[in-house]
Amino acid sequence: MAMLFSPRFLIAVILSCLPGSWIWGQERLTPDRQYLIAPASPQQLRELFAPTGDPLPIVSAHRGGAGAGYPENCIATFEHTLSKTFSMLEVDPRLTRDGEVVLHHDATLDRTTTGSGRVADKTLAELKQLRLKDSEGNVTDDRIPTLDEALEWARGKTVLVLDQKDVPLKTRIEKIQQHDAESFAMLIVGNLADVKQVHRIAPDIMMEVMVPNRQKLKAFDQSGVPWSHVIAFLGHQPPTQPELYQLVHQRGGSTMVGTSRNLDQEVADKRIAQVPAAAEAYRDLIARGADIVETDLPRTVGPFLFDPPTIPTTKRASLQIKSPPR
Repeated sequence: MAMLFSPRFLIAVILSCLPGSWIWGQERLTPDRQYLIAPASPQQLRELFAPTGDPLPIVSAHRGGAGAGYPENCIATFEHTLSKTFSMLEVDPRLTRDGEVVLHHDATLDRTTTGSGRVADKTLAELKQLRLKDSEGNVTDDRIPTLDEALEWARGKTVLVLDQKDVPLKTRIEKIQQHDAESFAMLIVGNLADVKQVHRIAPDIMMEVMVPNRQKLKAFDQSGVPWSHVIAFLGHQPPTQPELYQLVHQRGGSTMVGTSRNLDQEVADKRIAQVPAAAEAYRDLIARGADIVETDLPRTVGPFLFDPPTIPTTKRASLQIKSPPR
């Protein structure tokens, strides 16, 4: 049976494929809508991600969803992503020489900015003089944001997911607490000892935790940390133990899979030439049991998966589609 796609879906796909020269140098337009994730409390955040059997119309934007005209780990890019889909934003905190925390993925500046050398060797003032490059290497007017700036911007708009990089766990916890951001910021935590430490120090902070197999699932069962406090990242490929989806759901946790290292690259390189085939490949991940897809292409994948987005009754307290005032 032929699959039909709405005009909004097709426009999103077309725009996501336009070359950088079309966007570069053009004034950024005010979005005609915003897809907002706005839990009012840490409890409401946990309820948002609690599995209910209804599809959750949210993707996770890896590094915020860079593209032509839009750099990674950049607030303007975050805004652009939220104009197309409900999206969490995975970001990369790094320390400066003077102890500030900025958002930047690489340890060095060369690939994504007009600067060079290590982030850790620069002061915040020096980093703020640089301009960010988009995904095609074009220089933009955007600057490196601090984590403080990003947390304040995210309030009432989305959920920030803070990766590890070189920022100590204690510092990341303190930043969330300083901004009262437990309802809209999470931590990626790499080992079980740190998971237990976070829950002991700051039990209201949710975490994203790698659970790629039954062995890791059993270990988490014994940690004493409630499954309701984590999103289980099952890997960058569908798990070889497909029962993991159901096992996590039975325990009250939600699941995430990543596509940045495989499916996204096939779509970006046009190896999946047909829009219906690409959309079906992402939908298959949800059909297998993934609650959230983490992707480099959120503005494409969001409409692939949820067009139009249907907000489950149990999630309406935290999700809203907002049009700006005319």
